[in-house]
Amino acid sequence: MEMNLVKLPLLEEIRKCDVCAGDLPLGPRPVLSFSSQSGIAIIGQAPGRKVHESGIPWDDPSGDRLREWLGVAREEFYDPDNFAIVPMGFCYPGKGKSGDLPPRPECAPLWHPRIFGGDVAARLTLLVGSYSQAFYLGDSAGETLTETVRNYREFLPEYLPLPHPSPRNNIWMKKNPWFEAEVLSVLKESVRKLL
Repeated sequence: MEMNLVKLPLLEEIRKCDVCAGDLPLGPRPVLSFSSQSGIAIIGQAPGRKVHESGIPWDDPSGDRLREWLGVAREEFYDPDNFAIVPMGFCYPGKGKSGDLPPRPECAPLWHPRIFGGDVAARLTLLVGSYSQAFYLGDSAGETLTETVRNYREFLPEYLPLPHPSPRNNIWMKKNPWFEAEVLSVLKESVRKLL
């Protein structure tokens, strides 16, 4: 007897994922957005509690700062034809001693190859934070996030590493004024060319 299997669209399939349900304090709720037209990919860490509750990626002060860095309005940012928003972990991982826990390790190896291997052909990928930089840059990443971001030109035009835009990183921003003076202008220019 031959079975007729119906393949779910990838985004719908991901939203039903429960691979690490037993390890998530609030249960699974994958928060991401993309389309086959997404020209820029944003790969961050994992949704925080507020984003878990709203179901809208980067719907918090970090997202406000990220949109400012990119030089885009909310409407442009949330248009999946502009931006694929695909974190390293799709669900809220829970609280740790000094902030949220790291992204669950199952998501990126399970889903990223399928997303970026066929569905999304982004021309620029923004690697936000050390987790995405380690995963995508491997041995090419610097020993620290600061070193990786400082050497951003080595990874262009495919990747642009960024620090996390969290208000918790205000001290990092003050210690590294070159980031605002140099990298943000390159980021904004690159984004404008692709939108």
